[in-house]
Amino acid sequence: MTQKIFEEAIKAIVDGDTDRATELARRGLDEGIAPLDLMNSGFIPGINQVGDLFGSGKLFIPGLIKSANAMEKATAVINDAIPREQETVSGKIVIGTVEGDMHDIGKTIVVSLMRANGFEVLDLGRDVPTDRFIEAAEKFNADIIGSSTLLTTTMPMQKELEEELKKAGLKDKYKTIVGGAPVTQRWADRIGADAFAQDAGDGVKKVKQLLAEQR
Repeated sequence: MTQKIFEEAIKAIVDGDTDRATELARRGLDEGIAPLDLMNSGFIPGINQVGDLFGSGKLFIPGLIKSANAMEKATAVINDAIPREQETVSGKIVIGTVEGDMHDIGKTIVVSLMRANGFEVLDLGRDVPTDRFIEAAEKFNADIIGSSTLLTTTMPMQKELEEELKKAGLKDKYKTIVGGAPVTQRWADRIGADAFAQDAGDGVKKVKQLLAEQR
């Protein structure tokens, strides 16, 4: 039965069926499937399949948006079910997709895994202006600021964030991590980011490293 839910979750994401995806997320949790297992074996393979279809030209923008929305809603259901057992928060992270970029599939997955690992995460969503990243980090008393982009045209916004943090005298206060499909370690080094995340799992690993350096 568990495997069937995983298979149906994958199909719901590929089909961009938001109602079905959220229903399966709730059903999986009700049947006792661990939140991360539901993500890692059902919904994440689904959204990865969507990315492959889009990359090969078999899926177009409208379908991509529908699948992204389905993934976002299902992830929200699963995030709410992740136990917050850790009284001592291991780190506070502000994360968002930069201004001009409406994609947040990868960022949504990152947020889910960060929360599952005990981090307190403020998800700013997509199309986030540079000043909002900084204001949110100040109000949230964040340790780390994470920025994501899927477009090469919006990569400069990650650079702008680094520059604005320096201008405000806040670069030493916050560690920064960058990610997204076109982003590389070379780009992170070039703009002065503290870390580069290749994927969600790597993001968790790098955040742990950054927090260890701060302590």
